[in-house]
Amino acid sequence: MRRVVVTGLGALCPLGATVQEAWSNVTAGRCGLSKLEGPEYAELPCRVAGFVQANGEQFQLQQHFSKSQLRSMAPATGYALLAAAEALQDAGLLPMAPAERERTGVAVGMGMIDLQDVCATFQALQRGYHHVSPFFVPRILPNLAAGQISIKYGFQGPNHAVSTACATGAHAIGDSFRFIQTNSADVMVCGGTEACISPLAIAAFCRLRALSTSFNETPERASRPFDKSRDGFVMGEGSAILVLEELERAQRRGAHIYAEVLGYGLSGDAAHLTAPSPEGTGAFLAMQRALLDAQLRPEDIGYGAHGHLLGAAGNLEAVFTVKAIEEGVLPPTINLDSVEDPQLNFVAGERQLWGAPAGRTALKNAFGFGGTNASLCLGQLRTR
Repeated sequence: MRRVVVTGLGALCPLGATVQEAWSNVTAGRCGLSKLEGPEYAELPCRVAGFVQANGEQFQLQQHFSKSQLRSMAPATGYALLAAAEALQDAGLLPMAPAERERTGVAVGMGMIDLQDVCATFQALQRGYHHVSPFFVPRILPNLAAGQISIKYGFQGPNHAVSTACATGAHAIGDSFRFIQTNSADVMVCGGTEACISPLAIAAFCRLRALSTSFNETPERASRPFDKSRDGFVMGEGSAILVLEELERAQRRGAHIYAEVLGYGLSGDAAHLTAPSPEGTGAFLAMQRALLDAQLRPEDIGYGAHGHLLGAAGNLEAVFTVKAIEEGVLPPTINLDSVEDPQLNFVAGERQLWGAPAGRTALKNAFGFGGTNASLCLGQLRTR
């Protein structure tokens, strides 16, 4: 099997519009959540969300794309294009020869379509058929983020899209890992993207009792997954893209190697539409399979990360995990005021240095509605 490494990173999220801005904020323990303003949210139980921000201000896609471009793409696709541009520049891959583009693929997923666009288009239809945009279908297809990236750069390798709820981004990375391992591609531009915050989406997740509702006036305190007072997740938006590359190719061109992808595991809970298996069997199987694929033991793992940007959660967390491996720094878990299980190794309050004489290795988990699970094993480049 061919070995696969990470050579480029790109991200836009509530913590920043570049990888460096987001990483600086996450390691400093800052929060990117804000209150949902406007009468359309006033009566909803949850009024907190995470919008993409740049330097503390809400990010504006209009500053990066023309009106005609925005008419043909969903906001999530715009985020993916910008994150891909950052990742490709970071990897130093452009320009590429035609033969190289034929061996470069894209795998970018989306967990949900833009429900706001669907609602607006339905209202337009009430005024008559001709009021429906000819770009409506391309805007809502989940594979168009991958398609737009492929078209922009002329990548003719695997063109792949994943839609597995909150495991989407992790599955896209893992599938890309397999494409390169099995010689279907030499380079993969992969990750996930999401931009589905709307009154309907918030209302629907509230009806599932999935969102936090106790911190509407203090949004910075709402995300607390490991605290006793947790009461649901907070919806966010953004995109994160990784460039994966076959090891020998990356070494030949002198690329900066952030980390190596060591293993990938998948599983299904086969239990419930929206709740995880009470015994945790599906999560256990995904992690066990990733470790088996990487030829590692559970005690070899020094860091685990779980999440939330829905379909873009797994890939954004993968970017942060790769940065943690590269820099030897563990980001803190914020809002951890009351620990439920003191035996778990939390990084509470402040970031910690990650000392690992045998090499830093991490397990990145992503679990989605429908019982879909993915685990990625990432680590420093092995000297084998």
